[in-house]
Amino acid sequence: MSQPRPLLHFTPPAHWLNDPNGLVYQNGEYHLFYQHHPHSLTPGPMHWGHAVSHDLLRWEHLPIALAPDEHGMIFSGSAVVDENNTAGFGANALLALYTAHKEPGHLETQCLAFSLDGGRAWTKYAGNPVLPNPGLRDFRDPKVFWHADGWVMCLAAGREILFYTSPNLKDWTRAGSFAPQEIPRAAVLETPDLFELPVGSSRQMRWALTLGINSGAPAGGSGSCYFVGGFDGFTFTPETFGWMNYGPDFYAPQTWNNAPNARRICLGWMNNWQYAAQTPASEWRGMFSIPRELTLVESEAGISLAQNPIVEVNARRRKTFAMRGRTFQPGEYPLNGEQAAAWDVEAEIALGAADCFGFRIGASTDEETILFCDVAAQTINVNRARSGQVNFHKDFATIHSAPLPGGGMVALRILFDYNSVEVFVQNGRVVLSESIFPAAQAHKLTFFVAGGALTVKNLKVFQLQTEAL
Repeated sequence: MSQPRPLLHFTPPAHWLNDPNGLVYQNGEYHLFYQHHPHSLTPGPMHWGHAVSHDLLRWEHLPIALAPDEHGMIFSGSAVVDENNTAGFGANALLALYTAHKEPGHLETQCLAFSLDGGRAWTKYAGNPVLPNPGLRDFRDPKVFWHADGWVMCLAAGREILFYTSPNLKDWTRAGSFAPQEIPRAAVLETPDLFELPVGSSRQMRWALTLGINSGAPAGGSGSCYFVGGFDGFTFTPETFGWMNYGPDFYAPQTWNNAPNARRICLGWMNNWQYAAQTPASEWRGMFSIPRELTLVESEAGISLAQNPIVEVNARRRKTFAMRGRTFQPGEYPLNGEQAAAWDVEAEIALGAADCFGFRIGASTDEETILFCDVAAQTINVNRARSGQVNFHKDFATIHSAPLPGGGMVALRILFDYNSVEVFVQNGRVVLSESIFPAAQAHKLTFFVAGGALTVKNLKVFQLQTEAL
């Protein structure tokens, strides 16, 4: 029996997948490269897998773009459109900057490849590496972008982010650095991304720096955080700090370079290094989060990064169940009596006198994932202890909690896609992403209230129907 796939979340055609790489848009296509071991369900000599899409939901798998060579395995990196031919390979060439990882010795250098046919064929630069290792064990994951009048690279180096500049993507000069103090002592920084966004609808601009944190994240193991602040082309100055995700399964986030209409669209790996190589799998292992659009918003904690599912998801909505202004007493309420492989829920709920409320998603009480709000603790929680297969790792069958920002009204967006639950709270200011491994391929949805009455100001429930990706 083939392994079921999610309907909206990207999965590899076969075998192992981890970090998204080289996200870039050109000529109507969103390019997605990714860490891929094409010969096994477990990590191994890394390649760059490749797929393209017109809407970020339907993907065409393409041949492997980059394979290991004399410089090492192909680790994470980024891609850009060289509109002005700064590298000399041709105007509008696609260029990939990636880490070559060589064993023995854990030698990491930065290398360059280019494509002149829209990303279908790739040639590695004869002068690789373009950035030799300066004597650091951890020296990887270049994110490159155009700033002012030149190229900037941010690079992960242990507990520090290094910045380099270049006129041509071949010759790099060390600029500044940033050593965040907020991350756990044992953590290693990975997969940096840096981009500028407006603050709300104002003319204020800030830079957001997102990072993968390998150990010590809120849900345990690996996770992702962000800083909002200033960038002068050489170094980053932080103002606020936050976690991108309070669930366990959102790592190595990257955003698309060159996306149309100045959209900042992000993708993360929906797994955790605690158990990534042990999750149930038969043909493929690993998937990506739903693509989400990033914005900056004002909050009580300062300027924060908000995430919301891309609007393209709305086109996949089918059957609808809706209600407005209904008060619920303690109890359980099946929402429409039907089952589906994927659900999209929007809810605005006034807390009232209830102690707890939430949603159960599952085929039965023996297999269900529970999303609930603890009103007294002011937390949003996901319990996957009975979500399906859970005994493959001791840290999987747990409850994960996130702080609930705001006052007496809770806004939720919940995407359930067969083997994942992603929760966007208070218009994306708090997010939980969770992988699950249910036996049943269709699930019903139930709303429950405990401890007192509350009012559902607005509730919309959609079944999502599309081909598997």
